[in-house]
Amino acid sequence: MRRSTRKTWVAVAGATGIALLATACGGGSSDDNAGGEGGDVTLTISTFNQFGYEDLLEQYQDEHPNITIEHNKFAKSDDAKEQFQTALGAGSGLADVVAAEVDWMPQILQYSDQFSDLSSDSVEGRWNAWTTDQATDSEGRLLGYPTDIGPEAIAYRADLFEAAGLPTDREEVAELFGGENATWDDFFAVGDQFMAAGTGPKFFDSADALAQGMINQIKAPFEDPETGEITALDNPEIRDMYDTILSHEDQSAGLKQWEEDWTNSFQNNGFAVALAPAWFLGNIEGNASGVEGWDIADVFPGGGGNWGGSFLTVPAMSEHQEEAKALADWLTAPEQQLKAFAVNGNFPSQIEAQQSDELQGMTREFFNDAPTGKIYTNRAAAISTQPFKGENYFTIRTGLSDAFNRVDVDKSMTPDESWKGFEEAVAAIG
Repeated sequence: MRRSTRKTWVAVAGATGIALLATACGGGSSDDNAGGEGGDVTLTISTFNQFGYEDLLEQYQDEHPNITIEHNKFAKSDDAKEQFQTALGAGSGLADVVAAEVDWMPQILQYSDQFSDLSSDSVEGRWNAWTTDQATDSEGRLLGYPTDIGPEAIAYRADLFEAAGLPTDREEVAELFGGENATWDDFFAVGDQFMAAGTGPKFFDSADALAQGMINQIKAPFEDPETGEITALDNPEIRDMYDTILSHEDQSAGLKQWEEDWTNSFQNNGFAVALAPAWFLGNIEGNASGVEGWDIADVFPGGGGNWGGSFLTVPAMSEHQEEAKALADWLTAPEQQLKAFAVNGNFPSQIEAQQSDELQGMTREFFNDAPTGKIYTNRAAAISTQPFKGENYFTIRTGLSDAFNRVDVDKSMTPDESWKGFEEAVAAIG
């Protein structure tokens, strides 16, 4: 288990940095006319998964003929973070604009001098305050522009529900899960009904995915917000969550999200239900291409939750910080984020976009023409908790994922045995 300290980042860079920097990200910007005001500038941007930026980057270049953009798109956020840590530790090799997942932000805030302050009048009041708080350091410097938030709903296979004798209409499915008062007990009760039908597919995809949905509803899951002290092993909510999910292991397809088996399971009726933050819709649609039956219910156990969301940062090592800042500003403006939502489902974090008629009228054909704009606006309004994420959040969360996966995916340990492994992982942090 690795602590993500500055010392560690440097060590990682020393071990693997040179080769990685030469191939992974394009190593930052280059000039056709270095430094000349108004001259040609090549900007690099790194993202991961699906940001829906392809057409937007083409549009930006059309509107700014002196700007050429090179887009490095990592398949997974873990791959992007590994390159990010390596390059930051080495002091070179980051793109001019770097997309960062919200879980990276505690570490970015620790080393805020490595990033540009993006504060400006043009973006004042653009976002919900709780999103900018996640990217603002102790000196009030804004280190990232929020791109999206991840209000969560339930995505389900209507055809598999029908085969199991369950309702299929999205409003009836929302009520089946408990409607406005939906609980996790309701969720597992529906799973029991589904499994009792004996149709073959499992109910949900991954125990660890459910864990993330529950963690998103806990105010201080792993660390004390006041002192930073690690409390994960003393927090009864964490052990209760662990025991509850694994007591329903029979409902799980036993898959690890983002791995090949999980991706392939979308094509072979691997499971009927997935927790679905808005950004996840693009992943479902891509992995389940050609599969009919996916729909979205406007409901979530425990009321609401936010899973993920990302930021655009500008590393201080960029040779074109002003141009990079302008690109990040433009990409996160309300009109651009509405386009990204239409393409990929990334729900806008911009207040103006959230309140727009355009958003309310958006539907998604792949999901049986579900009114995704309205559904995710409702889901965003139900978010009442933002978990505290301290210095060690990412490391502890990784240890807990490993604990779930040893039981749910590998089948190599009992829940109690694997929990002891989690205890050891947390103790190793020090």
